Amino acid sequence: MNSFVTWFAGTLGKYISKELAVFIISLFPILECRGGLIASALLKVPILKAIPICIIGNIIPIPFILLFIRKILDWMKGTRLHGISEWVESHALKRSGKLKSGEFIALMLFVGIPLPGTGAWTGSLIAALLGMDIKKAVIAELIGVAIATCIVSALSYGLLGAIGSLG
Repeated sequence: MNSFVTWFAGTLGKYISKELAVFIISLFPILECRGGLIASALLKVPILKAIPICIIGNIIPIPFILLFIRKILDWMKGTRLHGISEWVESHALKRSGKLKSGEFIALMLFVGIPLPGTGAWTGSLIAALLGMDIKKAVIAELIGVAIATCIVSALSYGLLGAIGSLG
């Protein structure tokens, strides 16, 4: 992901403001807030400016995914894109694992722990496919995005090293 974020930030950064590049990166699935924070560190965007930009970029897609993904996947099943629809559903349901029991905490942690294949996009897809209450899903994902933001900010901006040097 780092090499893709570096390329993306370098390419976008030439044509638009650094902040807008970070925002756009944060909107993308897979990259999300994590990619935006890495890009903001590479582009030297101050952390206090980067965090709200990345969070806003990461949360904007959540309600749209929760509200419309089932309709989009159902529509795709009636087209030549049915294979993609089936792959997306099976991929999301495989990742849902134990989300069915203790769904709020499970969704929050799924979104919050910055590992490949986790995040708000996949979390929203899983929540929608499981029929999770939309308000509950949005709150769990917002908390998850905040957790991921704290973890990745600390790693991207080297705060763990600064904290370690205080002791």
